[in-house]
Amino acid sequence: MRRPRAGSLTGSLVLLATVVGATAVLLAGIAAWQTARSDAESQYRERLARQATVLSLAPNLSVLLLDQAQRLTGATGVQVAVVAPGGQVDGPAAGAVTSADRDALLAGRTLSTTGSLGDRRVLVQGHPAGNGGAVVLAQPFTEVDAAANRMRGSLTLPLVAGLIGAALAGALLARRIARPLVAAADVAHRLAAGERGLHCEADGPAEAREVARALNTLGAALERSERRQRDFLTSVSHEIRTPLTALQGYAEALSDGVVEPGQQAQVGQILLTETKRLDRFVSDLLELARLDAEDFPVTREPTDLAALTRETAEAWDQRVRQDGLHLRVERTGGPVIAVTDGFRVRQLLDGLIGNAVRVSPPGAPVVLALRRTETGAAELQVRDGGPGLTDDDLEVAFRPGALHARYAGTRPGGTGLGLAITQRLADRLGATVTVRGHGPEGGACFTVTLGP
Repeated sequence: MRRPRAGSLTGSLVLLATVVGATAVLLAGIAAWQTARSDAESQYRERLARQATVLSLAPNLSVLLLDQAQRLTGATGVQVAVVAPGGQVDGPAAGAVTSADRDALLAGRTLSTTGSLGDRRVLVQGHPAGNGGAVVLAQPFTEVDAAANRMRGSLTLPLVAGLIGAALAGALLARRIARPLVAAADVAHRLAAGERGLHCEADGPAEAREVARALNTLGAALERSERRQRDFLTSVSHEIRTPLTALQGYAEALSDGVVEPGQQAQVGQILLTETKRLDRFVSDLLELARLDAEDFPVTREPTDLAALTRETAEAWDQRVRQDGLHLRVERTGGPVIAVTDGFRVRQLLDGLIGNAVRVSPPGAPVVLALRRTETGAAELQVRDGGPGLTDDDLEVAFRPGALHARYAGTRPGGTGLGLAITQRLADRLGATVTVRGHGPEGGACFTVTLGP
């Protein structure tokens, strides 16, 4: 297995699992170390209690019985004492029996305590006998300690195995968690380097699968975005090339002197027209760039949208008449106040009306409507009598150059950026702009909603 890098997730997980395992093993070892001592003592007390009970059943606790008990128990270091009914204590373990212990035994109570026999601490277990006396057994604590040490020694292997198992479990866990994350990181680096069409396998824990799905979504979004950018740049290149070609051709003709004197005014007008077209296109591109900038200025203040609608209609009336169209204004009586940037709202309406005028055939209506909705929002509409939009058109209506490229040569078109600018303006104003493919007049219907 590859050695984990310092500071890596794999190394951190292995270290964490090892530390947790070592801590658990250490705590378990401390608990087992303490428990081994008490368990050994309990076992020896139980054995002494059984032996004392057996000896207490003898009919006569004579010296002969005392010698026999001593032979039976001496092999394990047990010392015996006999308490006579009169209170006399005899035997090797007599020194471990206190007067309180003797009185308790003569009163018929069993004895389980700790005492001293010479310079050694001993376990003391006593049991009343049938003749009114008692039997007392004493065993040195050295035997208990030896048994406890044997029990503790048997714990070493399991504790070491537990520590090794914790480290291995940490390594396996780290591998399971880190492997999909490493793969996701590799895909992310390749995406950043410009590769597209990559797919990250979604496996491992839920969080790792979520990261993989997010990367796949990001990769698909980047691919779509870059495809749109390429399409848009292709459209921009085409739009710029057309006026540049005309400018270059007529400029070369003027330079070569092949333009007749009577045609110079006509050539100058063509050059002026193409220059204005190119300037408008560049201005729209700059406007899009400004709308994406963080410092785009928006001044919100109470604005009478009814007055703004009237001013907009008056400004467009002559232009609409020249194109053979009919401009109609629909608005409720009285002012309609909204807190917004009136200059930017006018810019937005100009873009929508310009689009409606461009696509509408002579004799068709262009409608500018204003109303207050039931929720208190102000709603501005621009409707036209043009060819309208299909459902597919609605999905890309506000995408730069999309409709322009789709209907190039079949419908009058501008730069292809007007509707994109409209949407960006609406976003900056905190408004929403929506479109229906066919309104009451037959053509498209754009609706701008400004909150109350």
